[in-house]
Amino acid sequence: MSTYGWFEPVEQLLLDEIDLSDLDFWQRDYRVREGAFHTLRRERPVARFPIPEWLRTEESEQGTYYAVMRYEDVLRASRDPETFISGKGAVSVIDLPEEFLEFFGSLINTDDPRHAHLRRVVLRAFTPRRIERLDAEIGLVAHRLVEQARDLEHFDFVSAIAAPLPLRIIGEIMGIPPEADQFVLERSQRILGALDPEFVPPEFTPDESILTAALELTEFMGELAHTDHPDDTVIGALLSADVDGVALSPSELASFFILLLVAGNETTRNALSMGMIALSEFRDVREELIERPSADQLGRAAEEVVRLASPVVWMRRTLARPSMLSGVPLEIGDRVLLMYPSANRDETVFREPYRFLLDRDNTRHLGFGGYGPHHCLGAHLARAEIVAVLREMLTLMPNHSVAGVPEMLVSNFIAGIKRLPLDAGC
Repeated sequence: MSTYGWFEPVEQLLLDEIDLSDLDFWQRDYRVREGAFHTLRRERPVARFPIPEWLRTEESEQGTYYAVMRYEDVLRASRDPETFISGKGAVSVIDLPEEFLEFFGSLINTDDPRHAHLRRVVLRAFTPRRIERLDAEIGLVAHRLVEQARDLEHFDFVSAIAAPLPLRIIGEIMGIPPEADQFVLERSQRILGALDPEFVPPEFTPDESILTAALELTEFMGELAHTDHPDDTVIGALLSADVDGVALSPSELASFFILLLVAGNETTRNALSMGMIALSEFRDVREELIERPSADQLGRAAEEVVRLASPVVWMRRTLARPSMLSGVPLEIGDRVLLMYPSANRDETVFREPYRFLLDRDNTRHLGFGGYGPHHCLGAHLARAEIVAVLREMLTLMPNHSVAGVPEMLVSNFIAGIKRLPLDAGC
């Protein structure tokens, strides 16, 4: 089955019909959503929307937020953390309740100087040197998974390759045994898939499902903490860390653990899946990579995969002082969502932004969250994993093809693919 045109925008909605706060919008065809981003980028680059009804928790939350659509605006906000702060909450349109902050309040929801101290806690586990040491293992896992999938002939790329690879590698980094992979996967899906009925147990509301999953991961971390871990594993670094001479609190440990575990597998999984769609659609790129599978070419392909996938749809910032983006004045307390997929399709920055091109110039995409203090800690790891899977797929399954309609996650926060049927082409 062809996926031709998957990345091309369809401008089906008029400007005033676009409502990013409507859950129905996030269940529309992927191309219609891309078309809406294109319309907003052109006609209303800093667009104001009401806080979604399905997120409102109290009277004070019946306000608005701005969606920032253009590359230069997103980049500017990312590089100005004193004006565009994260401490009011980076992963929620509303200010998170206390019970959520206990589990989701670390690192990405903090500002300097504390953010810088916390970031240094785990930097040693995500350095390029450490990722280089992991390269051999990443390659072995990728080879094994792709070989097993090829033997099936027809398979779901997500469950066969895209999910288990990053899950196992982040497990290695964090000191988690392989037998716990499925447990971790199911809990991370519940945390980031709370708008998708498939991932919410029938006995829970979405909020209850998220909190229960977080509690279960916290208990799991507590069990791991009672075993020995080298300092160069993430959990070892967390247990031995201190900030300004004070050890991390149990809630900070839990928050760190959940963030790194969930972010370390969910985003790469979805980037890998989108990469397979791109290889199926842009056959000329596939042929070029098969003919010239150099490290440089595969690295360029990985960057394009991340740009096209933009697996994290947005991060929130809150105005700490007045500012202006694209001529729109912003006041203290205003919420803004930095819309990464839109920024990564900005025609003023990326030529032919809906195509998979290996010869792009040095323009940097924002698929890892911009180039400020909150740039993704795991970017080196994600690149290594994407390169490994591309190399193995192009070697062992050069003629693979998409064999059915990709099934998208219902989410306004993650551009996720739940299932992607592939034909091995062997």
